[in-house]
Amino acid sequence: MADEGRFRRAPGRFTDRITADGEDGWPVEAGRYRLVVSRACPWASRSLVVRRLLGLEEALSLGVADPVQDDRSWRFTLDPDGRDPVLGIRYLAEAYEARDPERAEAVSVPAVVDVPSGRLVTNDYQRLTLDLETEWTALHRPGAPDLYPEHLRDEIDALMDDIFRDVNNAVYEAGFATEQDAYDEAYARLFARLDQLSDHLATRRYLVGDTLTEADVRLFTTLVRFDAVYHGHFKCNRTKLTEDPVLWAYARDLFQTPGFGDTVDFDHIKRHYYRVHEHINPTGIVPRGPDLRGWRSPHHREELGGRPFGDGPLPRRPRRTRWSYPCEVRPSAAARPP
Repeated sequence: MADEGRFRRAPGRFTDRITADGEDGWPVEAGRYRLVVSRACPWASRSLVVRRLLGLEEALSLGVADPVQDDRSWRFTLDPDGRDPVLGIRYLAEAYEARDPERAEAVSVPAVVDVPSGRLVTNDYQRLTLDLETEWTALHRPGAPDLYPEHLRDEIDALMDDIFRDVNNAVYEAGFATEQDAYDEAYARLFARLDQLSDHLATRRYLVGDTLTEADVRLFTTLVRFDAVYHGHFKCNRTKLTEDPVLWAYARDLFQTPGFGDTVDFDHIKRHYYRVHEHINPTGIVPRGPDLRGWRSPHHREELGGRPFGDGPLPRRPRRTRWSYPCEVRPSAAARPP
């Protein structure tokens, strides 16, 4: 927090890259690395979506942390014996400490860990998905979409900068503000940008070009959390996502696209935000709502044209195991409206 009550996001401390040529000492290699995420975290969710879209599930294994942290941060209490079954550790912090004991105080997800050494490689969430798209191409599924096409990168980059500043991060700036002016400024930027994006998407199915790109992934991970946590918990309450016809239809279109909604877990999302942010919600009560059934309703965005995966096929259906936590959009009986 800055002195004027504004939230300042710290940059990632570990920014090594895993590349095809291994320039940073970390070459792309199937089975060597483990992606550790929380399904609650929007930054980690980017990598979950991209991993699915590109078909990297077999090449890059996945560890899922408990959405509720303790004083050592992200923990593997969802797994048998409370240990990640591949890394053999109880806390993600152990991989950070193996990398650099002097700089392991800020444990964040997503994180990529080198399995043979147990050392953290990177927690650079801004670069990670771009490298999965451009450096891991030899391991992509046949017909995988080009989420970062070279001829559109300038446009995608500019749009992603706007989305990060005024949407992805602005919800946190509003939610964590401790001064009225700081909150008001973040709130104004957020809804001004959402209005602009709504206008932009009114006549086109996707943000850039006629296929899915990284820009859509980055906007989706905030939109899918908006009504569940940002509207109430972070006081981003001018309007709900469901009250903007364009953005709500766009978000549903993505949610129903293989690789997006099947990576979302609303239970993890709500429990993390409402139980971990004790300074905002000291009682730790997790709300029952909102009603999630609308996420599966028709969106009609296909009428705008566009080809989600270009000329390629859909991703394979996700393999469901005891330790995977797929999206659940059917509210419990206690949550259903009378």
